[in-house]
Amino acid sequence: MSPDDFLHLVLSRQSDRSYDKERVVEQDKLDKILEAARMAPSACNAQPWKFVVVTDADLAKRVGKAAAGLGMNRFAKDAPVHILIVEESANITSLLGGKVKGKYFPLIDIGIAAAHISLAAESEGLGSCILGWFDESEIKRLVDIPSSKRVLLDVAIGYPVKGKRKKMRKPKEKVISYNRY
Repeated sequence: MSPDDFLHLVLSRQSDRSYDKERVVEQDKLDKILEAARMAPSACNAQPWKFVVVTDADLAKRVGKAAAGLGMNRFAKDAPVHILIVEESANITSLLGGKVKGKYFPLIDIGIAAAHISLAAESEGLGSCILGWFDESEIKRLVDIPSSKRVLLDVAIGYPVKGKRKKMRKPKEKVISYNRY
């Protein structure tokens, strides 16, 4: 893959909020997406995550309704796949380093894994949307996640039914500087 190919992938990836309800995501595509997530970098190689993959049509609809239950993300009930990212314990090195530096690395690591998922989905011709607003207790109940765990993100995945939108981003000058703030 050339650098231009990667930039094209990044530019084409968007948060899709409308999925083909009838089209199933193929297992081989899902396997590639999950391998990209599994291989995501993490502080001190802690890998503080578990990916709970919801592919059962009825369960995916119920998880999607839980994501829409607070008035947001109504489209999520139509996503045929939900990848729930559950926070797991970080290793001692990551936790100690985070204490020293005043950062909680598992949150950063899980964000990186979610980015890998969404870019891998795009490379497989699928749409995705990273959701952080959902009824966590209902999702835990639906998929038997222990109450002591936290579901930090739900990545909805499916075949998009709408075309690409023009990306709206701040101008480079507002977000990039060299050698000083």
